[in-house]
Amino acid sequence: MDTLQVADPARVGVTELRDGRRTAWAEWGPADGRPVLFCPGAGWGRRLGFGGTATAELGVRLISVERPGSGESTGMPGRTLLDWADDIGQLGFTDPAVVGFSQGAPFALALAARGLTSAVAIVSGGDELAHPGTVLPDDVRRSVDLVAADPAGAERDFAQFGSAETLWRLSVEGGSEVDRAFYRQPDFAAAFRRALVSGFAQGPAGYARDTVLHFARWPFRVEDLTARVHLWYGGRDANPTHSPDHGATLAARIPNATRHYLPDSGAALLWTHAGEILRQLLAQSPGVPA
Repeated sequence: MDTLQVADPARVGVTELRDGRRTAWAEWGPADGRPVLFCPGAGWGRRLGFGGTATAELGVRLISVERPGSGESTGMPGRTLLDWADDIGQLGFTDPAVVGFSQGAPFALALAARGLTSAVAIVSGGDELAHPGTVLPDDVRRSVDLVAADPAGAERDFAQFGSAETLWRLSVEGGSEVDRAFYRQPDFAAAFRRALVSGFAQGPAGYARDTVLHFARWPFRVEDLTARVHLWYGGRDANPTHSPDHGATLAARIPNATRHYLPDSGAALLWTHAGEILRQLLAQSPGVPA
């Protein structure tokens, strides 16, 4: 298990896109390292990374990008998962590796669907909940059905529900005992809460749109992905929106997928097993510095 290390970004910035919108990002590791794009969890700002000293040891340039409407990234009403991929395509990376955590998973897979990456790691990732083969708890099924029947109404509901404090409470109180103990470590708790506060700096609209996109049918078939995909799930991950079967069905649907199931771990695999996740990912990625 990796030692917990929560480091401030080495670099932060904002890139203007062709349509004038701004995309905000933060980086860790060497500026000339192998690029690893990070699609963070629900409602996060850009300043919570992972990997600790492993980024320097492995020569990783980790880049966390705030999605539209989150943090300092300009909102984009009505956007899709593939719109997000098109935004990332403007940042100038050549076949970067990609990591998607929790609700960042469909955004990471959208980059693969657009052919922008050949290596993806999904960590405690949000499954395609609306796929017919996915068996869901009743409360999650109700949200999926609402998004299908009335996506605009669902988005309004998610906006009323979402806040930094609500997501912090869900992460801690809704997590397993192993995750609660991890998230409550003082240094991590402070960094996590800061990431949520910055993520909601513009209000809940970005989070609400992200959640609709996660709960809806995705605009690409994971069966058609050609990227190598590593799926990481812990058996003690209690979040019902991650994956009801810890990625087993999703792994079977993706042609080049490898599922890593750690029965005694929780959702916090991104930090507890960061070095292992990055090493496996880099072994599959030919990415070069941008």
